Amino acid sequence: MSTNPFLDPARREELYGHPSRLAGRSNALMRAKTSGRPVPDTIVQLVQAHRAADTRRLRLVVDIGCGRGTSSRILAERLRPNRLVGLDAAPALITQAKKRVGQVPGVQVGFLAGDFHQIPIPDGSCDLAVAAFCLYHSQRPADAIEEIARVVTPDGLAVLVTKALGSYREMDALVAVSGLDPRAMQHESLYIAAHGGNLADLAKPSLNVITVEREEHLFTFDGHDHVAEYLATNPKYDLAPSLYGNPGALAATLHEFLPDRSITTSSTITYVVARPRGDRS
Repeated sequence: MSTNPFLDPARREELYGHPSRLAGRSNALMRAKTSGRPVPDTIVQLVQAHRAADTRRLRLVVDIGCGRGTSSRILAERLRPNRLVGLDAAPALITQAKKRVGQVPGVQVGFLAGDFHQIPIPDGSCDLAVAAFCLYHSQRPADAIEEIARVVTPDGLAVLVTKALGSYREMDALVAVSGLDPRAMQHESLYIAAHGGNLADLAKPSLNVITVEREEHLFTFDGHDHVAEYLATNPKYDLAPSLYGNPGALAATLHEFLPDRSITTSSTITYVVARPRGDRS
């Protein structure tokens, strides 16, 4: 069984040094989505619900693991903080995020390349820290959450978001039966480090968990061509070198070995809303 690519530092450049690969995979997944609220919108709704009694404007919001800036723009536009900072370990993604977010009137937006185990902002300086779909990239997610707790103000919020351990299992089965990767069903979940089943427990040593919410997201891919756009750069599978990054060749292989059909798969998204512990030193 191959090493989990999300926990292998040697594969970071392969995964995130070419943002177009991530964009292609993400766009294919979003086109397939048939149910489930947009995650950035849900984060905004949770923040607004838990700050309903606080009319003060958010001063600093930190979007940890901001990627290409999808959530950063929504957070800036909908929450209207004085300042929003996006943080990501991949400089190539930071470059894309700057372009995608651009300027948001009335909000000072900036981006930093950095490690979420050592967030480059002072203790207790942000009113909201969001960490969506990034903690499972850490071999020590509890340490990353402790660092998140460090930077949040005593009355601030942290929103942590992750996927279920068994996400997209139907896709694993398709890859295995097609022969693209016969061991696809045996690979460790990409989300093993921080998944829906353990996220709240990872948070509790550093944060007071207020609520945990879950929502199932369903995705229907309309055939092999659509599936291939998603699979071509999916790091979970051991694809032949001629197929990795080549959706056309991958689709042709699927058409050769399997009748074309739609496929529906799912992932349950878990949201943990928390505040810093009052007993922290």
